[in-house]
Amino acid sequence: MPAGTGGGEGDRPGNPDPLLVACALRIERTALRSADRGGRGERPASYAILRTGMGPRAAERAVRRALERPGMDRAAVLATGFCAGLVPGMHPGDLVVAAAAGDPRGSVPCTGTALLAEALARAVPGRTVHTGALTGSDHVVRGQERARLRATGAVAVDMESAATLWTATRGANRAVAAVRVIVDAPEHELVRIGTVRGGISAFRVLRAVLPAFYDWHRSLLLPRR
Repeated sequence: MPAGTGGGEGDRPGNPDPLLVACALRIERTALRSADRGGRGERPASYAILRTGMGPRAAERAVRRALERPGMDRAAVLATGFCAGLVPGMHPGDLVVAAAAGDPRGSVPCTGTALLAEALARAVPGRTVHTGALTGSDHVVRGQERARLRATGAVAVDMESAATLWTATRGANRAVAAVRVIVDAPEHELVRIGTVRGGISAFRVLRAVLPAFYDWHRSLLLPRR
């Protein structure tokens, strides 16, 4: 398994494929690991939380190396962490479930979007869950650039999800998804994560969503319609 938090050795009967949860920042990995230590949800038998580093190039390198390791050829991949909301009315701590994640190369469709959104609503009751296109950027988005990206149909933007999903699906047929927690939005711009209420709220939400990721992973066993 790649570096991160792993489950037990071997594959649980009926749940053979590993789960790779990829995030970029140390604070994001800290939130996910603290949830994992709390024992919330039924963990997959084989999984990892991978910190890729910031930006699309770092995400591509880290995810490619992780998936080249033995036993990872069929791993499901879920990109997560913080993002910037593009739609007026969004708030820090809202969740975004990607129907697809894209960048200038095109768009990667996600697996089980509706089920994942339902699982998140159960895991974090009271939080708004948005579903839509997630767009990629190679820099932090500010001001009027939000409006330009929203005009493309995207509801949120981050720097790693599209790169993670492109790398995961390159030459492989695997389940992929992306879930992001809004840390700033058009009316709630944030200068630095963790220094204002919006960053703290987003951290707490990210810490609560791991059980929903496990539910999504288990759902991949069900017959697809």
